[in-house]
Amino acid sequence: MTASNPLRDESQTRPGGQPLRGAHLDSTAQLMNAITSQLGSQLSLVSLDGTRRPVPPPLVLVGHGSRDPRALSTVRTLIERVRELRPHLSVHLGHIELNEPLLPDTLASLDPTGEAVLVPLLLSRGYHVKRDIPEAAAAVPGLRARVAAPLGPHPLLVETLYARLVEAGWRTRMSDAARRASGVVLAAAGSRDPEAAVDARRTAQLLAERLGVPVVPAYASTAAPTVPAALRAMAARGRHRVAVASYFTAPGRFATECAEAAPWISSAPLGTHPTMARLILHRYDQALATQATTEPALASA
Repeated sequence: MTASNPLRDESQTRPGGQPLRGAHLDSTAQLMNAITSQLGSQLSLVSLDGTRRPVPPPLVLVGHGSRDPRALSTVRTLIERVRELRPHLSVHLGHIELNEPLLPDTLASLDPTGEAVLVPLLLSRGYHVKRDIPEAAAAVPGLRARVAAPLGPHPLLVETLYARLVEAGWRTRMSDAARRASGVVLAAAGSRDPEAAVDARRTAQLLAERLGVPVVPAYASTAAPTVPAALRAMAARGRHRVAVASYFTAPGRFATECAEAAPWISSAPLGTHPTMARLILHRYDQALATQATTEPALASA
């Protein structure tokens, strides 16, 4: 590729060195798509009367952090999907622990006199949502921060869980006998906060309504029942075709351990499913609709 002909794809040529016409057209199409995307992003900031709309506050996605490198890769891909859905929105990443950038460093890099919306990449209420994230936001003088509700419980999460189970082999149609023998254990991280358990039970209830079989929440640590205990309880009730639904945002040790306990199928973590990016933006918009605060709103639909 040369500077005089930037659209030319030298990797696709006819015998004799002549470029394929399709390669040129493909490159031109890619350039036009990029220009259209950038133009659309700029026009979205202009009102009908020609005045410029206020720039929306940046979205700071707050991940927990993990020693598993797949987790960081998943979160970065998820951020790219959020940016694709809303190109004019500035999106940043901050971790509570274990991975960089850490949340305090991310917040310190923002305009200290501006606004920001912090969206926890967490699935229920708990200590991180109630204390760690608001305290990190409050530690930045002048920053007007809004802390969004955690991602769950929410119907969009249930649809993601359903899609992951189907990917793993869950049958969308089954006989009455198969349904009576089936069930799901919703495997979550666990928390000492009783409201986290309330949120997990609500998600399990919504998933049970979606699947038409019992769904029991269970936990990888801290809370009871454990995933193996929940599986034994299901078997004692005659439920021998039990799937483990991975209620984790990304791969990691807890997700792996829960999957290994599954007697039948186990779904993948929620990960980069397209619905997750939509839910993150929904929580962002919800937080913007409330007055600036460093206290998270209650999780809701």
